[in-house]
Amino acid sequence: MATARLDYVAPWWTYWLHNFPHFDFSFKSVDSTFRPEQENYQQSVVVLACVGVLGLSLSLLLLLVFLLCLCCCRREADEETKRPERTCCLTWSAVVTGLIICSAVGVGFYGNSETNDGVYQLTYSIYNADRTLGSINNLSAGSLGTAETGVKQHLERLDEIFAARPDFLRALSFMELMVNNVIRELTALPDLSKGNVDLAAAADQAAFVEYYRWLTYLLLLILDLLICLTVCLGMAKQSRWLLIMIMAFVVLSVILSWASLGASLATAVGTSDFCVSPAKFIVNQTKDFLSADVAHYYLFCSSNLPNPFQQSLTICQRSLTTMQIQIQGLLQFSVPVFPTAERDLLGIQRLLNSSEFNLHQLTALLDCRGLHKDYLDAIMGVCYDGVEGLLYLALFSLLAACSLSAMLCSIFRVWTLTGIREKEYDDIDEEDPFNPEPRRLSYNPRRSNIHSFCSYTSSAGSQASIHPQPQAATSVLPAPEYMNQSMLFGGRPQYENVPLIGRGSPPPSCLLFSQRACYAKSFSARAITRPV
Repeated sequence: MATARLDYVAPWWTYWLHNFPHFDFSFKSVDSTFRPEQENYQQSVVVLACVGVLGLSLSLLLLLVFLLCLCCCRREADEETKRPERTCCLTWSAVVTGLIICSAVGVGFYGNSETNDGVYQLTYSIYNADRTLGSINNLSAGSLGTAETGVKQHLERLDEIFAARPDFLRALSFMELMVNNVIRELTALPDLSKGNVDLAAAADQAAFVEYYRWLTYLLLLILDLLICLTVCLGMAKQSRWLLIMIMAFVVLSVILSWASLGASLATAVGTSDFCVSPAKFIVNQTKDFLSADVAHYYLFCSSNLPNPFQQSLTICQRSLTTMQIQIQGLLQFSVPVFPTAERDLLGIQRLLNSSEFNLHQLTALLDCRGLHKDYLDAIMGVCYDGVEGLLYLALFSLLAACSLSAMLCSIFRVWTLTGIREKEYDDIDEEDPFNPEPRRLSYNPRRSNIHSFCSYTSSAGSQASIHPQPQAATSVLPAPEYMNQSMLFGGRPQYENVPLIGRGSPPPSCLLFSQRACYAKSFSARAITRPV
C-alpha cells in the first residue's frame, strides 16, 4: 500500500558550500566529492580551516599598522586635552563595537543550539538504527539456530521411532526438506555484522565530541559578553591596569574567534559535500558486505523498488506452515501407534511456533520504512540543523573577531590617553607650598622649613604697626577677591581644599613670581589697604 513519505532534498546552503573551491597544499584544484579517505580531499579541508589563520594574521597586521600610526602621529599632551571630541569618538566606537559583539553573541547562541539539536537528532537516529539492525541479526540468528539444532534433533529421534513405518518416514523426509529451505533462506539474509561498524560506539563518540564543542562555544560566548561589560567598566574607571587586563582577554578572544571561524567553515564545507549526495557515499562504503539493491532499498524506500528479502521471507513462511500441517497429521495418526513420539512432535511444534513468531517480527523489521525513517532523521539533523548552525557560528566568529579587533584599537587609545593624563598630574611640583594637599600624598621633610603665608602676614602686621600708613589711603577700596580655586586650577575637583584669597592666601599671580616677590607684593597690598 502506498503511503505518504518524505524524500530528502539537500538545502540550498549545502550546494553553496559544496561549490566552494577546494585546493590541496600545492594549490591544485580538488574534486569536491566527499571522499574523506583520500589525502588530497583531507588537504582541501585543512586549507579551508586555514582561513581562520589568514584572518588572524590580517587582524594582527592591521593592529600593528594602527600601533605604528599611533606612535608616528602622536601629538603633544596639551593638544590632546584641547580636543575632547577625540574621547567622544573613542567612546562611541567602543559602544558600537560592543553592540555588534552583543548581536554576534546572540547569533552564536542560536547557532550553537541549532548545531547541538542537529547532532542530537543524528545520534538518536543512529541509536535507533543500531537497535533495529541488532534485532534483525538476533532474530535471524535465533531462527537459524532453532532450525539447525532443535528441529533436526527431534527429527533424528523421530526417524528412529518411525523406522517400521515408511509412510511416517516420508513425512519426516518432507519436513527435513522444509527445514533445509528455511536454513538456506535465512542464511541468504545479509549479515550486517560483517560491516565491522559499531554504530552505537560511533554515536557515543559523536555525542562526546559534540558536548565539548557545545561547551567550548558556550564559554567563548560568555567570554565575549564579559569583555563587553568590563570594557564599559574600564573606560568609566579609566584604570590602566584594568585596561591592560581587558586587552589581554580581547587578544585571547580574537585568536579563539578566528580559530572557531576556520573550524566552523571547514566542518560546514565538509559536511555539505556529504549532504549533497549522502546515498552515493553510503553505497560505496557498504558495497563490501551489502549489495547495491539492498542499500538502495533502504536509502530510497520507493514503491518502485522491490523488497530484496520478500522471496526469502515468503519461502520461510510457507515452509513453516507446511511443517505445522505435517506435525498436526503426525500427532493425529502416529501418537496412537507410537506414544513415545508425542514428546518430540510437541517439541517440534513449539519450535515452529517460536520460529514463526520470530519470522513475523523479522519481516516487519526488514521493511524499509523503519530504517529509512532513521536515515532521513539523521540526514535532516546533520544537513539542515547542523550545517545551518555551523553557518551561524561562522558568522558569529567573523563578527566577533572583527569587532574585537576594532575594540582593541579603541581600548589601546584610551589606555594611552589615560597615561597622558596621569603624566600631567605627576608633573606638578611636589615642593610647591601652594599645591593642594590631596596631590601630595607622601611626606616631604623640607616642608617644615617653609613658612606658611598666614604666619608671614602676622609678621607683616607687626611691621605695619611700626610704619603707619598715610591718612589718604583710607579711601582706597580693598583689593577685590580673585577667582576661586576651581578657576585657578582648571576646574579640577581635587583642588577644592585650597584656601581663598580673603583667608590669608596669596593672589593667583603668585604662581608666576618667585616666593619672595609674591610675599612682597601681598605685603604692599595689605599696607595700602590697612586703615590708620
